[in-house]
Amino acid sequence: MKDKNRYHAEEPFQDSEQEGIQAEDVAVDDVNAEEEPVQDETSESEILRLNKELEESKAAMEKEKREYMFLMAEFDNFRKRTLKEKSEIIKNAGEQVFKGLLPILDDFERGIEAASKTDNADSVKEGMVLIYNKFKKYLEQNGVKEMDTKDADFDTERHEAISVVPVAEDSRKGKVLDTVQKGYTINDKVLRHAKVVVGQ
Repeated sequence: MKDKNRYHAEEPFQDSEQEGIQAEDVAVDDVNAEEEPVQDETSESEILRLNKELEESKAAMEKEKREYMFLMAEFDNFRKRTLKEKSEIIKNAGEQVFKGLLPILDDFERGIEAASKTDNADSVKEGMVLIYNKFKKYLEQNGVKEMDTKDADFDTERHEAISVVPVAEDSRKGKVLDTVQKGYTINDKVLRHAKVVVGQ
């Protein structure tokens, strides 16, 4: 009897314990039910934020692309303009050089005409010397200068040896003995090598 009573007395305790467990389950379910919408809202806000960042990135990239294309077009225009200006400078420089030669050509024509009317060789020679000096001065004004090769050391950068002559003196070895054709520089750059005879 005592055991039966104890069994029956414990049953309500078990029921209450089960009810407590069920109540906890319900409470947990209620909490989960409340948390799920919060997670959905967070996910939606995160998606909206990421979409906004994506749109901003796309807009920034499009802007940079437009700026890059603009700079490329500007650079291409600059390159074409520079090439055109350079060709114009070269063309105009050539025109100026030939324009400066025309007065010297006129002098030659007058000298030839005068020489045909006189037998005086000295006057013809004097006229030729004047024209020569005028032409030489014009070349110097445009940066063209004659190389000084007298007793100069042979330099392959400036001279072209057309002959080598044995010499007795050691001081004359490797020196320019004679200039067959004058050399010229333009703005300190070799325009034409001097053809020389070198001592050996």
